[in-house]
Amino acid sequence: MAKFKVVHYINQFYAGIGGEEKADHMPEAIKGAVGPGLAFQAAFGEQAEIVATIVCGDSFYNENMEKARETILGMVKQCSPDLFVAGPAFNAGRYGVACGDIASSVQNSLGVKALSGMYLENPGVDLYKKSIYLIETKNSAVDMRNAIKKMVSLGLKLLKSEEILTPQEEGYLKRGFRKNYFADKRGSHRAIDMLIQKMKKDPFTTEFAMPTFDRVNPNPAIKDMSQTKIAIVTSGGIVPKGNPDHIESSSASKYGKYDISKFRDLTDQDHETAHGGYDPTFANLDSDRVIPVDVLRDMEKEGRIGELFNFFYATTGNGTSVANAKAFAAEIAKDLISNDVQAVILTST
Repeated sequence: MAKFKVVHYINQFYAGIGGEEKADHMPEAIKGAVGPGLAFQAAFGEQAEIVATIVCGDSFYNENMEKARETILGMVKQCSPDLFVAGPAFNAGRYGVACGDIASSVQNSLGVKALSGMYLENPGVDLYKKSIYLIETKNSAVDMRNAIKKMVSLGLKLLKSEEILTPQEEGYLKRGFRKNYFADKRGSHRAIDMLIQKMKKDPFTTEFAMPTFDRVNPNPAIKDMSQTKIAIVTSGGIVPKGNPDHIESSSASKYGKYDISKFRDLTDQDHETAHGGYDPTFANLDSDRVIPVDVLRDMEKEGRIGELFNFFYATTGNGTSVANAKAFAAEIAKDLISNDVQAVILTST
C-alpha cells in the first residue's frame, strides 16, 4: 500500500531560519521534513510521508495574508497531498493565525484534509476551531512531543476516514458543534445523578459547559478630576513614527511606553499606527483620533484635569493572546502605580 502524502507548514523559527529578525521570510517550499517535521515523520512511520515542508515568516503571512495564502496554496497544490498539517503553534499568536488560516484555506480550496495544534488561548483558536481540527496543546514547545503524538493520531484517522470521537477522547479543542447520540440513561436521570454528585461534592462532568468570563470590580468613582493624574493606554497601535519597538501589526508580543511630554498635538510627522486590523489612513493623519492627547492637553490647561502623565502605553489588540494581554496589563499597571497615576483612559479602535 502506498504511503499517504503529507505537506507540513511551519514558521521561520521552527525551520531554523531565524527569530523575529526573519519574521518577514517569504513562503518557501522545501522537499521532505524539516524541524519538528522530523518528529512528525517518525510518528507517521510507514503510513505517511512528509513530501514537502512549507515555511513562511509570521509577520509576512499576517501582514500579506492574501498574497501568502495564494502563494502557499499553489505550492500545496503542486504536491497533491492527502493531508496538510500546520504547526503546532502552541501560544504563538501570529503563528497560530497563520496555521489556522492556511490550514482552513487548504481544506476549503483544495479539498485536502487539514489540522493544526494550539494552546486554548491562542487567538487562532477562536478564528479557526470551527473550520479545522485543532489539537489542544500546552502554551509552549515543551509540549511538542505530546502534541505531535496527538496530531499524528488524529491525522491518520482523517486520512483513513475513520470516525472522529469526542474532543476528550481525541484531544482536539471543542469546536462548538453539538452531536446527538444514544445514552444509557435519559436526560432526567443523568441530571439527577449530577445533582446528587454535586451535593455530595463529588466530581462530575457537565454535559453543557458554560463559558467563563473574567470579572473586574470597578474602582470607586473619582471625586475630583481637577486633582487627578491621568494616563493613556491604547490597544490601537499608536507609536512614534517608524515604530521604533517594532510592535507587531497583530498578535502582539510586546507593548511600548512613549514620551509625550513635549507634545500638545500628534501629527502625521511624529506618530502613526502599527495596527493591522483597521484602515490606518485617518489614524496616521492624526493619531489624536486614537489617543486624545490634544483634548487632554486642553483640559489640563483649563484645570479640568490635574495632569496628563507624560508617557503613554501602546500595543495592538487584534489577535493578541489573552496571556500576553494579561502580562502587558500587569506590567503597565505596576508602572502606573509607581508613577502615582490615579486614572487611565483606555482606547481601542
